Amino acid sequence: MATFCTALLRCTPLPSPATRFSILRFDSPGIRYFSTLRRARPVRSITAKRVDSDGQTRDEGNGSVLVRDDGVRDGRIVPMELHKEASEAYMSYAMSVLLGRALPDVRDGLKPVHRRILFAMHELGLSSRKPYKKCARVVGEVLGKFHPHGDNAVYDSLVRMAQDFSLRSPLIRGHGNFGSMDADPPAAMRYTECRLEALSEAMLLADLEQDTVDFVPNFDSSQKEPSVLPARVPNLLLNGSSGIAVGMATNIPPHNLGELVDALSVLIHNPEATLQELLEYMPGPDFPTGGIIMGNHGILEAYRTGRGRVIVRGKTDIEVLDARTKRTAIIIKEIPYQTNKASLVEKIAEHVENKNLEGISDIRDESDRSGMRVVIELKRGSDPSIVLNNLYRLTALQSGFSCNMVGILNGQPKQMGLKELLQAFLDFRCSVIERRAKFKLSQARERSHIIEGIVVGLDNLDAVIAVIRKASSNATASASLRKEFTLSDKQADAILDINLRRLTQLERNKFVSEGKSLREQISKLEQLLSSKHQMLQLIEQEALEIKNKFASPRRSTLEDTESGLLEEIDVIPNEEMLLALSEKGYVKRMRPDTFNLQNRGTIGKSVGKLRVNDMMSDFLVCHAHDHVLYFSDRGIVYSARAYKIPECTRAAAGTPLIHMLSLSTGERITSIIPVSQFAEDQYLLMLTVNGYIKKVSLSYFSSIRSTGIIAIQLVPGDELKWVRLCTNEDLVAMASQNGMVILGSCEIMRALSRNTRGQVAMRLKKGDKMASMDIIPAAMRKDLESKTEALSDSGKRASGPMLLFISESGIGKRVPLSSFRLSPLNRIGLIGFKFSSEDQLAAVFVVGSSVTEDGESDEQVVLVSQAGTVNRIKVRDISIQSRYARGVILMRLEHAGKIQSASLISAGEPGLEDSDTEEVDAVSL
Repeated sequence: MATFCTALLRCTPLPSPATRFSILRFDSPGIRYFSTLRRARPVRSITAKRVDSDGQTRDEGNGSVLVRDDGVRDGRIVPMELHKEASEAYMSYAMSVLLGRALPDVRDGLKPVHRRILFAMHELGLSSRKPYKKCARVVGEVLGKFHPHGDNAVYDSLVRMAQDFSLRSPLIRGHGNFGSMDADPPAAMRYTECRLEALSEAMLLADLEQDTVDFVPNFDSSQKEPSVLPARVPNLLLNGSSGIAVGMATNIPPHNLGELVDALSVLIHNPEATLQELLEYMPGPDFPTGGIIMGNHGILEAYRTGRGRVIVRGKTDIEVLDARTKRTAIIIKEIPYQTNKASLVEKIAEHVENKNLEGISDIRDESDRSGMRVVIELKRGSDPSIVLNNLYRLTALQSGFSCNMVGILNGQPKQMGLKELLQAFLDFRCSVIERRAKFKLSQARERSHIIEGIVVGLDNLDAVIAVIRKASSNATASASLRKEFTLSDKQADAILDINLRRLTQLERNKFVSEGKSLREQISKLEQLLSSKHQMLQLIEQEALEIKNKFASPRRSTLEDTESGLLEEIDVIPNEEMLLALSEKGYVKRMRPDTFNLQNRGTIGKSVGKLRVNDMMSDFLVCHAHDHVLYFSDRGIVYSARAYKIPECTRAAAGTPLIHMLSLSTGERITSIIPVSQFAEDQYLLMLTVNGYIKKVSLSYFSSIRSTGIIAIQLVPGDELKWVRLCTNEDLVAMASQNGMVILGSCEIMRALSRNTRGQVAMRLKKGDKMASMDIIPAAMRKDLESKTEALSDSGKRASGPMLLFISESGIGKRVPLSSFRLSPLNRIGLIGFKFSSEDQLAAVFVVGSSVTEDGESDEQVVLVSQAGTVNRIKVRDISIQSRYARGVILMRLEHAGKIQSASLISAGEPGLEDSDTEEVDAVSL
């Protein structure tokens, strides 16, 4: 039956109006039935019947029940539809929870339990200037008079109002153990003591006895309790609130008292103030535990619509533990609101143990009464910023506060923005001021009326005494005074009650002065009641008094960042790195100082262990945040971030690209291009083995799906081998394996779409294929006009940009760019390198873009042999020769095969040593 009812509740729509229920008690002993008041139909009795095995029915004397029928007024069973009864009962329960338990009132920002606790303490006289009293005494008072629920619920609410890490401005002053940020429970209520804070008295309980709010009967109608407290400041925004009701919840952040009053003043002076104007005075929440609020987008959404997400980070410092060893530590000084410090420390230790957090050697919680201090010691060489970003990403050191600003307004739950909440409070405060003014006006008029009678009596003192002496009783004396001096009953009674000592002239003057003061007070109150402007001024004045007395500096700081959410890339430093790609599709990432600088003609250092029959294919320099475009021999391009490639040591074999990219069977990656930004004025220049070239806009490759996209159309037997970045102002140098060179302009090539073949780049002789391609930046073009072609006989080196030729046998040379002329595409080209037998061109680079003070190139070239041996040498050590010269030995390959790939890198890298023997191991990020 319970399962059936639950199913009905899930599938039946709830009616909008709440139905009032009552419990009807009938004559039958021990039986109670639930029913609605609006159903009252007559009933009739029926008798249960039994069917025998022969199919005949028999009446039974027992089991008779009553059902509703015309003409009968008594009954015990009410026929009704179950889904309607369940829906109405559930709706009644939901509204009861919403209004009476879970959601705060917009006017005073309190839930019923908090309001009852404060009122009970006020009734007990536990003011801020009185001694503390046991919390058990307060809880018993609340339970017995106002809140018939469990004592734990009341005590937990009382404790929270006394915790300075839960409320921005605590409403109760606690004495004893009231819990901690480590989620330690408070001591039992019989041990702790409490009293009201001065702020509670001034902000919530002032004017409570002046008919400012309605009082309603308590649960047993034996006492009266306020339906709301006459708050002078929007407490709902000051301390916030959180609660889960039926079908809705609320989560309102706390704010700074001074900023809140300033924003309220702005709205008082300008009811049409925009949200931006309010934000100038109250820029965001102010959490009691401090922290750093990241960005204002979530704040704007929450203040505008009532719902938003605020990102909060803990405050940290970096301290140097040992200056000699450069060991540092991260000090956590503040944590996000509602974060358990003990759980945070435990979670960090768990991540360190599981190796999700690297670089941490020790964690200590050194917090005490003076403040929070969590020390996270780092290992030697660890970057504190990287560890800190990982802490933000993996732990609650950065968390989000989801604002859901729902409160009770006019008896209904409603989601409101900042301005609507402030305006609702102002409307309530105006009604409080009006009721208080009317109450004071009534008292002043009543007192003024009595004073007028007393003054009349004192002015006619002899006649009054004579009338009193002649009277036979008090009633006769009162009647005679009313008749003789035209007084009211209260005036006559006041004259009769006056003491003889007050009949002096001095006392008369006091009554006259009091009457004058009362008339002035009455005049001011009447003006106040007739002027909405004066009411708003009084509201602002009273709020400013509270601000001047109780305001405190802001604890949470705001950082002007668009988003506090961390992506994976945010925790990766954008450092320079080396990428090595093998012919069989193994890739690895290494630090740039993995290979130290060596001299020309040395054997070199091994790039690492390669698979059987595998050779190095490409070797380049990029940054960790770059998009790496992987071009395959089939003309397909794939994309992945550079840091996605696992970092490894020089001796490691690398990671198969098939694990990172969706490569087809037999597909090989032939070129990789790192891209930091997809600029519209940049292009990709693609060259195939058979000499077809194509220029495509780089923006076409900004969004590449995981399965790759087409970069170039290929004919059977051709494959994409070289891809370079260029602009229209650049030049392109292309060379064939036989050493023929074409120097062309990128501008003359028309930009094509991705799904095209391109045009012929060079007329290749039979058996010849393309060997390499490089881009000549636009800044070098002006140097071509002023350089001569030949080298001087004196051996003086030519200056300016040059082409660096490297053959497969490890021989290389530099040739000035001025030795080559610009020519259109689809030509044979000029001779650039004269080879010996069985040798051919391996690579061509444009060098000279970066020079030293003496005009020489400060670039370096990294040579990789087929066996995986790497040699890194200075470009300036390579001879400058003519186009027909044979070059010099760059790398000895007697036992290492041929040159497989070559890469040009900058010399401005840290950690380089001018030594050919020292080896530098790779360092993990």
